[in-house]
Amino acid sequence: MEDFFPDICLIVVCSAALVWVSALGRQPIIIAYLLCGIIAGPRIENKELLDAVSLIGITLLLFLAGLVLHPDRLVRMFKSVVIVTLVLSVVSWGLVFGVLQLFGFSTGDSAVAGLALMFSSTILVVKLLPTTALHQQHMGSLCIAILIAQDILAVIVMLFLQASPEARGLGPILLLHVKAVGLITAAVLFEQWVLRRMMQQVDRYHEVLMMLCLGWCLGLSWGAHLLGLSYEIGAFVAGVVLARNPISRFLSGELKTMRDFFLMFFFFVLGAQLDFFTALEVWLPVLVLAVVILVSRPLLYRFMFMRVGEPEWFSKEAGLRLGQGSEFALIIAVVAATSGQIDDAISQLIQMTAILTMIASSYIVIFTCPTPLGTRKGLKKD
Repeated sequence: MEDFFPDICLIVVCSAALVWVSALGRQPIIIAYLLCGIIAGPRIENKELLDAVSLIGITLLLFLAGLVLHPDRLVRMFKSVVIVTLVLSVVSWGLVFGVLQLFGFSTGDSAVAGLALMFSSTILVVKLLPTTALHQQHMGSLCIAILIAQDILAVIVMLFLQASPEARGLGPILLLHVKAVGLITAAVLFEQWVLRRMMQQVDRYHEVLMMLCLGWCLGLSWGAHLLGLSYEIGAFVAGVVLARNPISRFLSGELKTMRDFFLMFFFFVLGAQLDFFTALEVWLPVLVLAVVILVSRPLLYRFMFMRVGEPEWFSKEAGLRLGQGSEFALIIAVVAATSGQIDDAISQLIQMTAILTMIASSYIVIFTCPTPLGTRKGLKKD
């Protein structure tokens, strides 16, 4: 424990200083966390601890996203979400695949990179959505529903890459869906008949409510992991199921500060993972891919949202918010490299492209859309 504590102190102190500088310079706070990872990352030896702590941040983020998204709202948006997600995923994969083929990469490397880079960032989108939009407005509901659909697709991709060749069939995919349905059913029944009554018995004790809430979130996340799903999907299911409870709004507000603290470690790890020496070998395709994603993805989302009946202003803003690579790209890159399907250069290409698009997208959103981190009065909204 004594070995871990100096590392945590270094991260928090360095992040605090850089966040202060970024606030004075009206820069995105997320960039400060990434820069902290680049500067202090090489000094940190306990990478496993940081990965675990950052995973808590991602889990809480998905839990809070689900906590403000009532199941009825998800059902109403199901058709639009499925259409937009599938079309955008296929087109995005095709664009990345085509660009890498032009640069002479192998078909296998191009295909895996396309799979990794066809998703948008759940963390960045939710972080930059005003709380009012996340809780009450159609913008928050639709963006979160799209992101969760992509997260489910990303889990399928990871299972496919991790599986042996004989296991990559229709059977395992169907089994995954059966497990997900079983998890949701068990969660609904437990929340309705056990957790809700437990909370009603202690509704005057805020500390006890928060512990029950955290136990529910992390317990279901662990259960999802044991079933072969991701921690993030388990956390989101826990949030959506608990959203039916009237106390969900109170719990969401109380957990926000804790979420932001743990997410700091996620962005730190993101910056610390950058390998600039390997990335120099693929800097040109990284730059081209980043530009293609940042230009094409907002336009594709705008077109698809308008096709399913959304107004133009809404489609434009939602497209900007969703117009970047995803943190799942980093995970898929590591999974594919570990299983020997791609080499380190392609893995770094995927990671650098995702991070570069997330950085650029955060600037675009903060300077054009209402966000909690708005750089001027008219755009600062939470």
